[in-house]
Amino acid sequence: MVLEGNPEVGSPRASDLRHPGNQGTCVLSPPSEDAQPGVEPIKYGELIVLGYNGCLASGDKGRRRSRLALSRRPHANGVKPDVMHHISTPLALSNRGQHSISYTLSRSHSVIVEYTHDSDTDMFQIGRSTENMIDFVVTDTSPGGGAAEGPSAQSTISRYACRILCDRRPPYTARIYAAGFDASSNIFLGERAAKWRTPDGLMDGLTTNGVLVMHPAGGFSEDSAPGVWREISVCGNVYTLRDSRSAQQRGKLVENESNVLQDGSLIDLCGATLLWRTPAGLLRAPTLKQLEAQRQEANAARPQCPVGLSTLAFPSPARGRTAPDKQQPWVYVRCGHVHGYHGWGCRRERGPQERECPLCRLVGPYVPLWLGQEAGLCLDPGPPSHAFAPCGHVCSEKTARYWAQTPLPHGTHAFHAACPFCGAWLTGEHGCVRLIFQGPLD
Repeated sequence: MVLEGNPEVGSPRASDLRHPGNQGTCVLSPPSEDAQPGVEPIKYGELIVLGYNGCLASGDKGRRRSRLALSRRPHANGVKPDVMHHISTPLALSNRGQHSISYTLSRSHSVIVEYTHDSDTDMFQIGRSTENMIDFVVTDTSPGGGAAEGPSAQSTISRYACRILCDRRPPYTARIYAAGFDASSNIFLGERAAKWRTPDGLMDGLTTNGVLVMHPAGGFSEDSAPGVWREISVCGNVYTLRDSRSAQQRGKLVENESNVLQDGSLIDLCGATLLWRTPAGLLRAPTLKQLEAQRQEANAARPQCPVGLSTLAFPSPARGRTAPDKQQPWVYVRCGHVHGYHGWGCRRERGPQERECPLCRLVGPYVPLWLGQEAGLCLDPGPPSHAFAPCGHVCSEKTARYWAQTPLPHGTHAFHAACPFCGAWLTGEHGCVRLIFQGPLD
């Protein structure tokens, strides 16, 4: 085996990765910043998996959950590139304590980049694997909320999908990189993986199905608009999308964008999509208490079914989503008229769920209304005035309109807007509808 160290990779200039994601400013603090006992750790941000509405169907347990807070670790565990080796066999370094990325160029030539400890960052790994090095276990989410929570041979999410490195000093910048280190502390890119040598002599590459990121324009607020989906490389560089998800030809380098996560950044792992919320952003989001107060206020208005004249009420989230309650509001998603449940007006020639609204005669799906319970998906604390079509999840107008115009990756090259609370693909001209309630007659 030929082993050759590259001293340039160990230099400060090369080990800084030299890409836009590492150009954030940092306020230096004194050394000795390990967490103190009894002190609440600094929160870097939270990851929320779209499609679960606050909790997995089987309950949030350990590292497998619908939402995970990333907080400052007692001791830094980040790593940074150190030395690059050219070897004649495609084998990773045998030292399990040595993090490395292996790029197999051919059967007789591999490049291994060794990584060294970085006392300035904390690393968090995300993937399908349940091994201990994975901090957040994520499984495939099916449209409509039918989540495949157990291991699946058909899963398209990588076992070691991505990693996030957070600066331990203010402003606590979080950066995302494709691929995570396995049990041998190695990332292995085989012959068929997209990989290349960068102009400055370093190596970079993409994972099989890729890690896509979209930063919202204008931040994640009432004035937000969807951004452009990009692909993140193993070294954190930003590229335009490939022709298909697993194509070997990479997209074009986007030099003026970085891998720094912003409030509202979406991370797609080819099977599940995650939302990144910063602590400052979560302060602007509604709390669970506010959502409960809105539910009680809506029920206190005593909305009525315009046909049956029965009083309608949103059920408590504590009941869970098993079956609609007797007082559950139902909506005709084409027009927005809210009724109680009834069994007439079916138009089976149009489809099994097609009903004719008795008020305006529009024919379309007739579904129960469910309040969105994952507060981190909401752009503002506005009243629950709109519902996604066709699933019937209810949220504020600005939240509904934002998600209705946000295309989420699906499959190898398709994009669909989807309900963030259950993952159902949105239909209709706008993807959501304004709810029209009838007040009490007295």
